[in-house]
Amino acid sequence: MNGHQKQTNDVTPPGQGWSNGDIKPQMFSFTREGKLQLYSSQRRWLHLSHGWSRIGEETGSDGKKATQFSRRVSYSNKGTSIVENTEAEARTVRSLIAQLCERFYLNGWASGTGGGVCIRVGGPEENRPWRVFVAPSGIQKEDMIGDDVFELDMDRNVVVPPRTPNLKQSACTPLWYILFKNRPSVKSVIHTHSMFAQLATLLDPTESSDCLRITHLEMLKGVGHHAFDDVLEVPIIDNRPTEVDTTKMPDLLADQLEKAIAKYPKANAVLVRRHGVYVWGDSWEQAKTQCEAFDYLFESVIELRKIGIDCSQVPMHGTYRVVDDEGNPSKRQKTGFNDLEKVNNARDLASNPTPILPRDAKHLLLDIEGCTTSISFVKEALFPFVLERLDDVLDGLDPTEYNALAQSLRDDLTPVQASEVKNTNCCSSMVKYMVKNDIKVASLKTLQGKIWKDGYERGDLKGHVFSDVVPMLQWMKSHGVKVHVYSSGSVQAQKLLFGFSIHGDLKDFFDRHFDIATSGHKKRATSYSNIAVSLSVHPSEIVFCSDDEEELRAAQEAGIGKTLMSIRPGNAPVSNLGRRDFPQIFSLLQLCGM
Repeated sequence: MNGHQKQTNDVTPPGQGWSNGDIKPQMFSFTREGKLQLYSSQRRWLHLSHGWSRIGEETGSDGKKATQFSRRVSYSNKGTSIVENTEAEARTVRSLIAQLCERFYLNGWASGTGGGVCIRVGGPEENRPWRVFVAPSGIQKEDMIGDDVFELDMDRNVVVPPRTPNLKQSACTPLWYILFKNRPSVKSVIHTHSMFAQLATLLDPTESSDCLRITHLEMLKGVGHHAFDDVLEVPIIDNRPTEVDTTKMPDLLADQLEKAIAKYPKANAVLVRRHGVYVWGDSWEQAKTQCEAFDYLFESVIELRKIGIDCSQVPMHGTYRVVDDEGNPSKRQKTGFNDLEKVNNARDLASNPTPILPRDAKHLLLDIEGCTTSISFVKEALFPFVLERLDDVLDGLDPTEYNALAQSLRDDLTPVQASEVKNTNCCSSMVKYMVKNDIKVASLKTLQGKIWKDGYERGDLKGHVFSDVVPMLQWMKSHGVKVHVYSSGSVQAQKLLFGFSIHGDLKDFFDRHFDIATSGHKKRATSYSNIAVSLSVHPSEIVFCSDDEEELRAAQEAGIGKTLMSIRPGNAPVSNLGRRDFPQIFSLLQLCGM
């Protein structure tokens, strides 16, 4: 024997490849036999039962069983158990939770240890106690193993701790149990930090809406209880520093969640503003697939909003819809996220042509109220702020200043208006009358501008600007389009709003500012001619966007090249003539072709 050869008594034939002969060749996933074995009979998920289907066996109100053609499906269908005993069941569920968390991490739903999963098995239908398995807190979800998972009972007592030491239960655990308590059929709950879920909660610029509405999208069928043409309402609750609070402070996540699912009984998910989403189902499979469907819907809503389509509104044309005898959608929705019920411009929000800024246009003239900024901000924040500070401001004027202000206010009142004011020598009476009746005159706007300046500089006011305005301004600047503002509010007030906006200082994006003092009243054609002269361009080179039909008609009369109707939640309804004569835009990004 060669001296370099090692003697051995091992007579076992050498293995082949990485398997060392311990795994049959047909199990290698990169071979034909291996693939046939894998895809013909081996499922990729660690199931607890034979098969699963989104379509269960429930009977609808019409007495018929659910089928693949049912408009709505609420319960899923699972086969017989494939686990041999309770020990195998626990091992399978623990490993399954680890497998799900890894997938959710790869989906971008559980980055930075975020998110969580819980699954419960057993219960009265199996004549045994519930076993609740929950993922731990603060662990990398892509690196989880089954030994990291807690087993609890229905009183939240730890029955079997994880084998991995020093782990804590998920911070979501109290929320799991609220859902178990209020939704007895729930077997699994998933919490993700999906980017689309987070962004969907911010489509309401006021961050005050308590739900997200979606209709006429095919994937509505995937979230349970809903058909394509139903209106899905996903509750939104506000984020808090923690899910529950040992000091018993009200309105934290647990309290809000319980109220939300009571208010929206058809919901299988709850959004948490600036945070993520909770989704549940009658099996882990249903919870997972519904979570995927919700995420698809959230992404759809965000992407469609970019091109001006509001998914909360029933389409007026071009798709299946149920209509009444007059041809209107039979399910009229609220007007956008502000839920302003004093006006109804749902019909305007539902129609959706998509004009784009003309190729040769280099001057864009924008209104503020109802165009770049919510009407509710002007009427519910700016105007009340003036009235709150009015008496203090007037008390600070010397007699000469007070008399000069009173005279300018009187000069801007018509005889009929002056007769309706209690005392035309009293500045306070005249200002309150003008604000109440929304009279747009230079004297009032100048005074308001001075009061707002103090509020903005002290941090008491932040100018509301719709989320599409900033990317629109950036696009215009990069494409050499000059953006100007024309508002009944004073130039000073305009600069304050954009200079102290919720998106920061935007003043540098605007080239010129015009108001009724510099250019004239907005409902007169001469005012738009004056603006064209100031810009040294022909009126036909200007594109004007406003929410006011009379302003748009005045601009047309002056020869403005293109006039566009701004449709925002809370705007006044557009007349039939307005819909006929003016292209409507639902996002200023439509001007950019975005």
